[in-house]
Amino acid sequence: MASAAEQMAANLSWASLGKATDLRQRIFFTIGLLIVYRLGTYIPVPGIDAAALKEFMDEAAAGIGGMLNMFTGGAISRMGIFALGIMPYISASIIVQLLSSMVPSLMALKKEGEAGRKKINQYTRYGTVALAVFQAWGIAVSLEAGDLAHDAGMFFRLGAVITLVGGTMFLMWLGEQITQRGIGNGISLIIFVGIVAEIPSALAQFFSQGRSGAISPAVIIGVLVMVVVVIAVVVFMERALRKIHIQYPRRQVGMKVYDGGSSHLPIKINPAGVIPAIFSSSLLLLPVTISTFSGSQTGPIMSTILAYFGPGQPLYLLFFAAMIVFFSYFYTHNVSFKADDVADNLKNQTGFVPGIRPGKKTEEYLEYVVNRVLVLGSLYLVAVCLLPEVLRHQLAVPFYFGGTSVLIVVSVTMDTINQVQSHLLAHQYEGLIEKSRLTGKKRGSRAPARR
Repeated sequence: MASAAEQMAANLSWASLGKATDLRQRIFFTIGLLIVYRLGTYIPVPGIDAAALKEFMDEAAAGIGGMLNMFTGGAISRMGIFALGIMPYISASIIVQLLSSMVPSLMALKKEGEAGRKKINQYTRYGTVALAVFQAWGIAVSLEAGDLAHDAGMFFRLGAVITLVGGTMFLMWLGEQITQRGIGNGISLIIFVGIVAEIPSALAQFFSQGRSGAISPAVIIGVLVMVVVVIAVVVFMERALRKIHIQYPRRQVGMKVYDGGSSHLPIKINPAGVIPAIFSSSLLLLPVTISTFSGSQTGPIMSTILAYFGPGQPLYLLFFAAMIVFFSYFYTHNVSFKADDVADNLKNQTGFVPGIRPGKKTEEYLEYVVNRVLVLGSLYLVAVCLLPEVLRHQLAVPFYFGGTSVLIVVSVTMDTINQVQSHLLAHQYEGLIEKSRLTGKKRGSRAPARR
């Protein structure tokens, strides 16, 4: 029999959105900040030769420049102030989280609760500044080498570095504000909006290639079918759960005896969500961001890296798959599902898994289950990200129809909708509580009946 919460969730109507004032304000706040982000992608870095940049990006769009353009929402093709995107922040987060699992002092900070988390976030911001300065300097030098700057020199380099680093830090702040005061995950939404905003132009370019005969109609239909299939697979797998039965014994509190009950601990097939794909893509983009604009001036080492780690190359696909599997396990065990914390919470609530002793044995059992589930979850992520990537590279279709972009768009959409529904459900609970209080006041105000 369905519980009261399940019945309320089943009767949830989007019409109640108009009554949820707090949720509506959160949505408008999120939309407003995302509009600010999109406007910033059109503000150019000072001193850029727009005509030469457009000609260069038209040639580079089919290669690694297309991937960079996808993750920056088109800002890098226009060399906007957000050309670095949010990738330096993601790269810094990867480094700090890796160090948090190896450095004793950072491990101790993680156990300090909210204060430790704030300190780690501060280290992440420092790392973001360092990586952004490094990448911005490389891009400024590469722009000069590619004759894409009006007045080359130290003044142009410093101006470009300050502008690009400031844009990245502003994006990081936008993402944090959306997460705290808006709806959804701010960093994921920024990447999501950047991809979605460029899809119409990618579709127009894709269909124009079909009209010109560069791509056959069969390929166009096949790509569209592939996208639909990937969306269906992502939706199914992101909603798939492994339920662990939890039993609660009968307990006595004071003079009252509470009957025991049972529930389920849900473990998602892919607990890490879209994070492994984003992290892996950011690591692949880190070395090539600097060399994108240098053209023929690229050094022999970087030319070799680009030759072997270009999109569609075997080493690129192998490294991409290995990073997805690694971050699936790493992010799940360190962030999204900590077996030790879950086992401690169950023990404190007197809950236990039937046949498993509370405490350390429960933690080991949960880790065993999560590791087995992650085998399927990580392979699903690898298949979704790599199979369309191979087909896209062989058929020369835009990056926006690749597995990574589809996975990000679908996963972020589902996560945001789930958060909206959670807010609506909480609003309905608040309404029911308010009604019960008013009813109680009315009943309490009645005059006592005469005997």
